[in-house]
Amino acid sequence: MTSIKQNINAIKTSLPEHVTLVAVSKTKPVSDLMLAYEAGQRIFGENKIQEMTEKWEQMPKDIQWHMIGHVQSNKVKFMAPYVTLIHGVDSLKLLQEINKQAVKNNKTIDCLLQIYIAEEESKFGLDENELNELLTSVEFKELKNIRILGLMGMATFTEDQNQIKKEFTRLKSIFDSTQKLQTINDFSIISMGMSGDYNLAIECGSTMVRIGSSIFGGR
Repeated sequence: MTSIKQNINAIKTSLPEHVTLVAVSKTKPVSDLMLAYEAGQRIFGENKIQEMTEKWEQMPKDIQWHMIGHVQSNKVKFMAPYVTLIHGVDSLKLLQEINKQAVKNNKTIDCLLQIYIAEEESKFGLDENELNELLTSVEFKELKNIRILGLMGMATFTEDQNQIKKEFTRLKSIFDSTQKLQTINDFSIISMGMSGDYNLAIECGSTMVRIGSSIFGGR
């Protein structure tokens, strides 16, 4: 059985330089996260704010915490003081709440907008029209304490590599057209790809992969 450290090192060695590794540590104990930390990993992704906050309190403060799950507006205040990047932002209402909590904490909070690319009803996200409407709205332009760094998407949970590739390619296409249209300076991240499909995601243009089971084992 390979160790968490070996897994981290193997994955990092295989990733191109421009691709950032987010170690998805949800449901895993702090002791597991510390093994990854000792192997040099500094970016961890969680999908529940309460669990992420408990880990943040216990762990070294040079860690970047990424919120990768669906975010409820009423929970934003708990992670606002420390969160580095919020991946799954899918509405203006949520952006307004993140901005409000960022103001209270006298900081700017970085976000990715989640795009709906899968053929599953359970996935969250904006379509391309909703994305453009949001980014060109007066309300969005009033939000001074958030920074949109790019897009995030989740492919359909399927063995069909062609379908996954089609969905990843679609996200890259939306990213490219948004980058051209918008005057957002720091728009550079495409967060797509998980343990089962991250190599394909990188081929399709991903710059950030969210890997859990290939590091920490199954849940």
